Amino acid sequence: MPTVVFLCVANAARSQMAEGLAQARAPKDWKVFSAGSNPASQVSRRATEVMREIGIDISQQKPKGMDEVPLGKADVIVTLCADEVCPVVPGNARKLHWPFPDPAAAAGSESEQRQAFRDVRDEIDRKLKDFWKAATARP
Repeated sequence: MPTVVFLCVANAARSQMAEGLAQARAPKDWKVFSAGSNPASQVSRRATEVMREIGIDISQQKPKGMDEVPLGKADVIVTLCADEVCPVVPGNARKLHWPFPDPAAAAGSESEQRQAFRDVRDEIDRKLKDFWKAATARP
């Protein structure tokens, strides 16, 4: 089975949303994981809330370290960091970089902070739609 792993630093927001979106929308023969180079203790509450808004439940997902996912067997590794130092993974997997700002660092009101999570969620979703289209295209 083809495998994709989404990586960031804390594995609490961007990569968790990417994992949830990918699991919900991936072709059934794909395996999906996420991890972080310095995992947080829990998934962001706001990430869980904005995913629930679109009918995807990530409340049972947990932040994982890179040693807890099958990086060596991954076909594709997607890094999602923008301003932080992204994890670097050696090997032959296809590597993609989708730089999204960390919504957990957003300032402003509660509403503005939640909107930052929505914006990142929606951009990841757009990237994933293109990714799945390319991944399932027949040569």
